[in-house]
Amino acid sequence: MHRYIMAALAALLFVPAGTSLAASPETENDKTLYTLGVLMARDLGPLGLSEEELKMVASGMSDSALGREPQVDLETYGPKIQTFAQARADAAALAEQGAAEKFVSDMAATDGARKTDSGLVFIELEAGDGPSPTATDTVKVHYHGTLRDGTVFDSSIDRGEPISFPLGGVIPCWTEGLQLMKVGGKARLICPAAIAYGDRGAGAKIKPGAALSFEVTLIAIEPPAAG
Repeated sequence: MHRYIMAALAALLFVPAGTSLAASPETENDKTLYTLGVLMARDLGPLGLSEEELKMVASGMSDSALGREPQVDLETYGPKIQTFAQARADAAALAEQGAAEKFVSDMAATDGARKTDSGLVFIELEAGDGPSPTATDTVKVHYHGTLRDGTVFDSSIDRGEPISFPLGGVIPCWTEGLQLMKVGGKARLICPAAIAYGDRGAGAKIKPGAALSFEVTLIAIEPPAAG
């Protein structure tokens, strides 16, 4: 069954040069194939492929899925994929790094902002009146995480349920930032890549070199588990 799905997908993707890849799914079958394409293409996101480059990828998929002879020597060009991917990742990280540095600098210049030695920009939004956690504590928080352009990549608020975690087991930006808060308080943490996910990024949304913004409410410091 998987073979037939791949063939159908390849046929859908393969288009002549000069033809747009854009297609609007209309039938139920269209929508299923479209979803399959979206899911498969997530691994291609970090490569930053252009529409013309995607057509070449689609051509290779079509030839392979339909049993045609490859148009290039796979033993020669297969090993080049990793080099190509790394070059694209490095270029993307460099571009993102410049934009991220400006974002962090701009946020550090806002009223009430405090920049620490690590590069963390801490902005208190609401003062708490409880104790501050230590790096060995488990905390309960609500948070809303966005990219520098405001895109939400993770949010316990949107899910409607706060989370608890050991403060020493998260990104350094959080470990440091939460210790500057008091229970009941709310703050914005601006995290440079060096104390977030660095040059590796995370998932499909957080690019290598990305700076992140979190609005965090410290709900409680939880007691240690028995035993």
